Amino acid sequence: MKKALITGITGQDGSYLAELLLEKGYRVYGLMRRKSVVDYGNVEHIKDKINFIYGDMTDLVSLISAMKISQADEVYNLAAQSFVATSWEQPLATAEIDAIGVTNILEAIRTVKPATRFYQASTSEMFGLVQEIPQKESTPFYPRSPYGVAKLYGHWITKNYRESFGMFACSGILFNHESERRGKEFVTRKITNAVARIKYGLQEFLELGNLDAKRDWGHSKDYVMAMWLMLQQEKPDDYVIATNETRTVREFVQSAFSIAGMNIQWQGEGVNEIGIDKITKKVVVKVNPKYFRPAEVDVLIGDAYKAETKLNWNREISFENLVERMVRNDLEITKREAEDKVR
Repeated sequence: MKKALITGITGQDGSYLAELLLEKGYRVYGLMRRKSVVDYGNVEHIKDKINFIYGDMTDLVSLISAMKISQADEVYNLAAQSFVATSWEQPLATAEIDAIGVTNILEAIRTVKPATRFYQASTSEMFGLVQEIPQKESTPFYPRSPYGVAKLYGHWITKNYRESFGMFACSGILFNHESERRGKEFVTRKITNAVARIKYGLQEFLELGNLDAKRDWGHSKDYVMAMWLMLQQEKPDDYVIATNETRTVREFVQSAFSIAGMNIQWQGEGVNEIGIDKITKKVVVKVNPKYFRPAEVDVLIGDAYKAETKLNWNREISFENLVERMVRNDLEITKREAEDKVR
């Protein structure tokens, strides 16, 4: 039985990856920070199948202990301060977790079991001010946030440990991937949650920043399969995981409201833009300048040719299906909330 250690196991990707590995017969260990109230997050439904170990990415001793306990054959480092907006508010904490934390886990592996295969969650935010379209593994990086900068350190230190110590260490440069389990602070879930709450009369309107920002959106369930495939190869390498498509935030909004039976009429431009429901004539979307980034990343679109050919990886969930799954899920949750308020 293979053993895997997942950091960030209670998050979106960690939960889908845990499900995948359990299906494949792995013994799954999950790193958790100790809290006053235990929170299993997205793995609540499978918590009895996971072996939890208390630890922290900023504490090397705890990571060495986690490696000794798990004796993991594969380590998936998904732990991160992953909200871009927060990285400007907490740049040092972001660096400690997303940059130095990667060095800590690599050192723990090298100390305890150097033959362990390691996956590092890199990000398309490292491309930032894009130098070519689409972005692929050879595209120069130009991060535009403390999050992107910290992740770039994690990416390069992973490559350095691979080349310096002969470790099986890979980075997946994952473009935006969402799901029904996405945190509500992220723009996609913020949109689908607001759509549902507006639909059931629990919220008046949705406030967003740059509607023209373009992103390459896929589903987390597809992307964790790519993570696993990377660690099953003969040689370690880095891969872009993306859909090869890009859409604006405005298009995501339009799709989400449409699925809920609402059609948006846009009025104004930029900071003055609003979205009006054609049926009710009510304003349901407003642009608020406070949600604009200090340094915007205008367009991200990935070229996943290498992953598709070398890993034989392909996504199964389309953009349209992704949005529908998220909206339907939030409609169900919000409907129950609305019914509870009536009782």
